[in-house]
Amino acid sequence: MAFKRIMPCLLYDGKGLVKTVKFKHPSYVGDPINAIKIFNEKEVDELILIDINATKEKRKIDISKIADFAGECFMPFAYGGGVKTINEFYELYKNGVEKIIVNSLIFENPDIIKEAIQKYGSQAVVACIDFKKNLFGKKNVYSYSGHSVKQDIFEFIKYLEEDLGVGELFLQNVDAEGTWEGFDNDYVKEVVTFTSLPVIACGGAGNIEHLKKVLYESNANAATIGSMAVYSKKDMGVLINFPKRDDVIRE
Repeated sequence: MAFKRIMPCLLYDGKGLVKTVKFKHPSYVGDPINAIKIFNEKEVDELILIDINATKEKRKIDISKIADFAGECFMPFAYGGGVKTINEFYELYKNGVEKIIVNSLIFENPDIIKEAIQKYGSQAVVACIDFKKNLFGKKNVYSYSGHSVKQDIFEFIKYLEEDLGVGELFLQNVDAEGTWEGFDNDYVKEVVTFTSLPVIACGGAGNIEHLKKVLYESNANAATIGSMAVYSKKDMGVLINFPKRDDVIRE
C-alpha cells in the first residue's frame, strides 16, 4: 500500500499563526517557530505554511522570515501565499522551501508557473484548488478573493495537469475549513479518480476516523489537519499536536 501522508497546514497572517473557519474570523494561535519545533519532535510527514493575507494585502513575501521557518523544519516544507515572480520561486527554493503552493497566480500569470516548473520540476509546484458550493449546491472553483471562477472544476484540473504541468493538487473545501466536521469524501474520491496527480485533501479534519476515511476510502494521497494541529479539541484551548501514525494506518 502506498504511503499516505498526514501534514499540518498552518495559516500565517504575516505576524503569527492564526486559525480560520470557512476562511473567516482568524484567531491567533501562536508563533510559527515554536509550532515548527514541536512538529519536529512529533516527526510529521510534511509541513505546509500558507500566508493567508499576502495576496490580499499585495504584500511582498518576507523571504528572510520564510527562510527562518524553513531552516527550523526537519521535514519537507511547503509554502504558499503571495508568490508572483520567478525570482520569488528561486529565492524560496534557495532558502529551504521544497514545494510552492500556487493559487491566485494560476489566474493572474500562469506563464510564471510554467517557467518555474520548467526550471525546478513539476514536483516543486502544487496547485491549490479552493472550492465551495454555490446557492444551487453546485461546487465551484473559487479564487483567493472569494469569487467564483466560471469554470468546471474537472476542466480546471485538466488544465492544471496537462497545460500547466503542476505536480500535485491541494484540494481545499472552503465550506468545511475549520469546522471539524470531516472531509467531503465523495468529492475527494471523484477528483482522485479523475486525475493522475497526487491529491492532498484539505478542509474538515476533526478526528482520526475522518483521516482514515479520506485516505483509505476516498484514496487521497495525503490529508491535512488544521484545527486538529493547533487546538486540543473543538472549542478548547491552543495545543500544538499531531496524531500518532499507528492510530491512522489502516491495514
